[in-house]
Amino acid sequence: MSEHDCDLLVVGAGILGLAHAWAGAKRGLKVKVFERSHTPLGASIRNFGQALVGGQAPGVMLDLARQANGLWKTLGQAAGLHLHQQGSLLFARTEAEEALLEAFVNGRGAELGYRTDLLRGDALEALYDGRFAHHRAALLGLDDQQLYSREALPQIVDYLARTLGVEFHFSTLVRDVETHRAVTSAGRFTARHIVVCSGHDYQTLLAEPLAALRPQVCGLQMLRVRPRQPLALRHALLTGLSCVHYGAFADLPEADAIRAQIRSQQPELEAHGIHLLISPTPYGDLIIGDSHVYGSDISPFNAEQVDRILIDLAQDTLGGEVDVLERWQGVYGARGPGPFSVVEAADGVTAVVMHTGLGMSVGLALGERTVTALLGEAGPIVPRHSTAA
Repeated sequence: MSEHDCDLLVVGAGILGLAHAWAGAKRGLKVKVFERSHTPLGASIRNFGQALVGGQAPGVMLDLARQANGLWKTLGQAAGLHLHQQGSLLFARTEAEEALLEAFVNGRGAELGYRTDLLRGDALEALYDGRFAHHRAALLGLDDQQLYSREALPQIVDYLARTLGVEFHFSTLVRDVETHRAVTSAGRFTARHIVVCSGHDYQTLLAEPLAALRPQVCGLQMLRVRPRQPLALRHALLTGLSCVHYGAFADLPEADAIRAQIRSQQPELEAHGIHLLISPTPYGDLIIGDSHVYGSDISPFNAEQVDRILIDLAQDTLGGEVDVLERWQGVYGARGPGPFSVVEAADGVTAVVMHTGLGMSVGLALGERTVTALLGEAGPIVPRHSTAA
């Protein structure tokens, strides 16, 4: 190695930072990771832990999600993660939602090779002993995975440190970065490459180049619940409401009927950006959400009305009542020039910023591609700003 303290210095220990650390360490680089909190506490921990392929928009995000799918299987096995690999279920509750799923399967899904099955009749009845038979249909996303992120990320940290020799500096603020140098609350460090993955913090580091992206922050209301009728759920769950949010479906003509239905029957869903997601934990509890509010900063106050809507949607989907165990506010970076940006902020300093809540779905692949480009290896090159199709 050269005179530097390390080959790769990563700022941030969320999934994006850990993805870059893993990509570097696998290649034999000496890697240091700096995280301002005592453990990962940002978007990767607060959100659903869903690594979805089936919902991704055609183009770069679908390509990244497919690559990340295989990487999750490798990392999951190596780090001993509790990784649900049974797929996802997207339930059609109305005729309009069923029509969209059928159009997707027969059109874009078949053309672009999305691995999905549309379950109806006996196949739907067979799911979880008929628990979801009150729906019209279910789209099974065969490549979708899900993990319990509040446990999985610390496990990944432990694996990277113990097995690959990555050096972690928690409770350490990085105050400034410039060419080959980082100034931290634990001293100064030098590196051949510095990658900043600081989530929705756009002001502590690289404020000027990040401001040019005009990013925002998204806040979402989250709950952990326990079904009163036990349910050993092994799939991530969504409903047809997600079809107007996720890029695989949202631009299809059939999505317009769902939007019209929402606006006429439940306008509060559009007003609060609500569509239901449900993720199982290893302990029989379920994580539910989500809503969306955007701005340069997010108010810390949750609205009980939004939680009540989410609970009602969850109970309708699950066919039974739930008890709330925890409530919290999710958060992620949002609304930049594309779904993500990769910015060369200075010689040897790269910022990688997600502008969607899909870091768990694509982050491992984005880390691979960014490190590949930094080292000049053959492989897909990440553009300065992504351009989603």
